[in-house]
Amino acid sequence: MDTFGVSRTVLREALRTLTSKGLIESRPRVGTRVRPKNAWNLLDVDVLDWYSRVAEPMAFALKLQEMREMIEPHAAGLAAASHTDETFDALATAHAAMVAARNVDEWVRADLQFHLSVLTACSNELLIPLGTLIERTLEAQLRLNAKRAEVFNASLAEHTAVFEAIRERNAVAARAAMAGLLGVTRGRIEG
Repeated sequence: MDTFGVSRTVLREALRTLTSKGLIESRPRVGTRVRPKNAWNLLDVDVLDWYSRVAEPMAFALKLQEMREMIEPHAAGLAAASHTDETFDALATAHAAMVAARNVDEWVRADLQFHLSVLTACSNELLIPLGTLIERTLEAQLRLNAKRAEVFNASLAEHTAVFEAIRERNAVAARAAMAGLLGVTRGRIEG
């Protein structure tokens, strides 16, 4: 309380928040302790963001990539099979912004919107929140990948293949195109 100049009420609320996120536990006569990392709720937006800032960067990038490889190809297939006009329009807008991007910042914003739009277009309300969950960490990964590429928009052709397969409602091609795009991403992370 002295270090941060806060009241007991503020400290209690902070401890309650950390407890609800699985980071700490309080027990009578034992005190407050940090829980082991495997007990943390990494599916909490804040915890994931905090963890991404202190985790070993390469290890964290690969873990995020593994998660994306498990989810995004299937989501692209679902998007191809079940997108609505509205969700496809959002995807088309994101793709057009990627095509028009003139610098890394514009590219990263459009790239992030593209991937979030694929999740939304899959019409599975259980997958859509995953975009919100990983949005901050994904943005950082997309920025790093754009800077590692020869040119910031080096993966435009791969994104276009995903976009076209979804537009054509070809689920098999959409899954394959997204897997290919993520393969390029993995190559940049590992390279």
